[in-house]
Amino acid sequence: MPRTNLSSQPVSTAVSSSLDLPPPGGLCAIRPQPPAGRCPLPNLFPRLSTLAKLFAADYWIVLDDVQFTRRDYQHRAFLAALGDQRRQWLSIPTHLPRGQRTLIKDALIVDLARSRRRTESMLRQYYASSPHWPVFDRVLALVLERFSTGKTAMVAEASTRILLDLLGWNGRILLSSQMAARNGRSQRLADLAAVTRARSYLCGTGGMTYLDTSLFSACGVTVTPFRTPTAGVWDSGRQVSAVRALMCLGPQPLADTLRTAAAQTIAQPTACRRTA
Repeated sequence: MPRTNLSSQPVSTAVSSSLDLPPPGGLCAIRPQPPAGRCPLPNLFPRLSTLAKLFAADYWIVLDDVQFTRRDYQHRAFLAALGDQRRQWLSIPTHLPRGQRTLIKDALIVDLARSRRRTESMLRQYYASSPHWPVFDRVLALVLERFSTGKTAMVAEASTRILLDLLGWNGRILLSSQMAARNGRSQRLADLAAVTRARSYLCGTGGMTYLDTSLFSACGVTVTPFRTPTAGVWDSGRQVSAVRALMCLGPQPLADTLRTAAAQTIAQPTACRRTA
């Protein structure tokens, strides 16, 4: 793999060499760990803005080997009802065996049976009235099955995967824990993009404020800003789970909406502000 920092040693590709990597030259999406301490992907039934960025990418790297924190979305989703003003958090109670040092992939579900029942019940309560519920209900079973693993991250990843599948996404999903990458917020992302031979890294609005693009440039990877619209179905896209948009529009219209948004909002690669 090319060096991501000209003054340092190249990161080893030993871990990634046996992976079935996607073809080179794709768009890579990784939700990084923001500077305020909020958590990375996988998210539980992700927000529309997050799902849109993944849908625009050729592959999604699940950042599962960083520390779990409780103030973000990988173990919870914000639901909004279709016909009224009800809003509520759907949360999976999670135990951290190593306290704050627990990695996302090692976080454990508390009370598996009860957590599974509550997840299904709340989603049904909020969205069963939609004409598109039967389609979602069939694939929801795949998420509920993942509760048997006891791992919060496995359920969250499956909840994102079924949404992408319903929308006809043809990309690939990889795990950061199976690839070699160095520490450092920007360095890790640059290493992962380089290992997977991406041509560009999709950078959300949060990442635009801190990402050091010189580390990407050093290994031949551009940074592509990704922004979503703010009107219509997008008005609460940064807070509410994408399940609501799916239940409002249906799979194909939502896929068309995301495809249009990707074409309109993926700007030309540009530099993000470099922080010290």
